[in-house]
Amino acid sequence: MEPTMHPTVDKVTQRIIERSRSTRQDYLDRMNALKAQSPHRSSLSCGNLAHGFAACNQGDKDTLKFMNKANVAMVTAYNDMLSAHQPYEKFPDLIREAARGMGSVAQVAGGTPAMCDGVTQGQPGMELSLFSRDTIAMSTAVALSHNMFDATMLLGICDKIVPGLLIGSLSFGYLPTILVPAGPMPSGLPNKEKQRIRQLYAEGKVGKDELLEAESKSYHSPGTCTFYGTANSNQLLVEVMGLHMPGSAFVNPNTPLRDELTRAATE
Repeated sequence: MEPTMHPTVDKVTQRIIERSRSTRQDYLDRMNALKAQSPHRSSLSCGNLAHGFAACNQGDKDTLKFMNKANVAMVTAYNDMLSAHQPYEKFPDLIREAARGMGSVAQVAGGTPAMCDGVTQGQPGMELSLFSRDTIAMSTAVALSHNMFDATMLLGICDKIVPGLLIGSLSFGYLPTILVPAGPMPSGLPNKEKQRIRQLYAEGKVGKDELLEAESKSYHSPGTCTFYGTANSNQLLVEVMGLHMPGSAFVNPNTPLRDELTRAATE
């Protein structure tokens, strides 16, 4: 028996389809026209192309001179202050290695900001949280605007970064694109124990040192937070949408399987 959509969901979906039909078709026509012009770096002047691969090693330069070889753009939200994004530090080298193994090249096309509500909650910076999505989208579009690329890998996680990366990359929707997650940190202090310490602190029965120790044991290593919040639910949704490698959302960082999934995403 085939699964059926809930009537309300189906009604809303059909309304969205009808409302967006003309603008969606305009977008698809534009993407198809741009796809027909690929590879876009073939339209670059010699000076443009030389600028685009000036920092590459000689082998990658030689590869990029042939228009039948792929150049993969990496757009990364790496920073080493946020646990969710710290693992991306070594992803470019893994991706370059995998791309070269396929006879292709991978370049970091650009970076985007990434912020965490867990750090900014209760602080003035929290007011920038949703605005950051638009900055991330613009940063992604700027990174991809050089017409050097044949495919895109989006290195980002969490609930403002992933939508921003997708929004920006949709202006280049003719390029094959995949999101590459970094994975969740391993389980730390159980939530019930963390809640117990927080309650004791609220009652004045333990001090700030004990509270910080409990929080540090809960959020304790690279990766997304150890609860089913917006970062992890975001990864699940993206995987369901088919924008991740299957089964990749919840593999811990810095593990052999995580690295293999990143290589597989490149290939």
